Formats: sequence, structure tokens, C-alpha cells
Amino acid sequence: MAKRKLRNRKVRLVAIGAALATGGAVVTLLPSANAAEEKTPEQIMSMCHRSAVINGQQRSVRDFNASFGDGFAADNCDFVETNFETFDGPAEKSSIDFPNCEPNATEPAKVSVTWSATVAQGKGKYTVTQQGGGAGIFGFLSGSWLKHKGTLDMTVASVTAGDTEQREVPVGKVLHMEFTPKIQRMTGEWRVRIDANPGSFAVNPSPEQNFVAPEVVEGPVILPGAAGAPGIADGTSRAVLTDC
Repeated sequence: MAKRKLRNRKVRLVAIGAALATGGAVVTLLPSANAAEEKTPEQIMSMCHRSAVINGQQRSVRDFNASFGDGFAADNCDFVETNFETFDGPAEKSSIDFPNCEPNATEPAKVSVTWSATVAQGKGKYTVTQQGGGAGIFGFLSGSWLKHKGTLDMTVASVTAGDTEQREVPVGKVLHMEFTPKIQRMTGEWRVRIDANPGSFAVNPSPEQNFVAPEVVEGPVILPGAAGAPGIADGTSRAVLTDC
């Protein structure tokens, strides 16, 4: 009986050795955390939002309304820029119509045109970045914008531009104003890292884990306001004439 037990034990050892030689036992012997995990960009951004360090800034769990017992979801999150560009946004009608369409009109009509345009502020690819200011992670991008002399303000919903101009409306025409905002766009990726854990008596070791979520953030270029007033949207206005 004792011999049979010894023989069975030898068989088990040979089976384990064969599996190790072929790599078959690696998955079962390593902790599951070591395996590469698939995460959606939204999940990665959530980890970034709850990281201990974002763009070099040390954080507290209170920064994302968590308790000490909740801990951090990741050790580090950095935004790495890959491209920056400015371009003209879509033109929008920014005034009412001023017609000169009377049947007996013979001369251009002189009008005082007041126009106003509102342009939405910072917009990111993921909803977690659209919380603005201190609530989200938009604020951590400020340094990247300033590097390009960009003044995108992540804490307000919109900026405006406007003016009052003296214009002439030719006979048989209708005049209105259009505003084309200048837009800035920053492309990059958020890189989230969970540090390696050497393990302990009760905890299995785990390797470093890295996750990447692409990001595109854009908003209007903002000109400084006069006398400390809020900044205004940069862009060009033009008069548009159409037939009566």
C-alpha cells in the first residue's frame, strides 16, 4: 500500500514538471492579476481620475470624493501630447437680419449691427474629462495648453464674442453677421500605471501594469478681456448679404 502511494506521488511530480517545461502550468501558478487585462477607454479614464499622482501632482482620495479605505485605482496617470493644432471652427449666424427690401428703396440703408456669438468651452473625448475644473481631470491639462500659449479654460462652460458695427445694406439685400471662431485642438493619450507589487507572505507578487486611452480635447482660442473682464472668443466676423 505504501509503495502505491509513493508511486502515485511520483506520477504527480512528473506531470507538474512536464507542464512547467511546456509552459502549460504558468497560467495556473501565477496570480490572475499578472495576466494582461483588457479595459475600455472609459475604465482607463476612471482609473486615471482615481490615480495617486496625475501629471506629477500628488493627490488625496478626497480629491475624488473617496474615503481612505477606498484607496487609489492606479499609482500614476500622465497625459502625453502627440499633436496640437488651431483651425477655423464652423461659422454661425450671430445677428438678426437687416433688410433693405422696401419697394421704393433707392439708396443703401445705414444700420447699427450688434452681434454676439457664444462658443462652447473645453470638450474631451470621454465624459470623465468633461466634469470641468476641480471635479474632473481637465485642470491637469492646463500646463499643456499654456505651452502653446493656449488659454483654454476648463472651468467655464462657454465664452462669448460680440461687437456693434456700422454697416450699409445695399438695395434689394438682407444683411446679417457671421462669426467664425478660432479653435484649438490637442491630441494625445492618458497613460495609466499600476506599479509592480513584490508580494508578501499573504499577497502574490504582480508585475507593473500599463494602460493607454487616446484623448482629443478642443475648445476656442480665448483673447484676454479688457480691464480684468473675462476673456472673449477669438475669431473673425463678417457681413453676409443675401437677396430679399
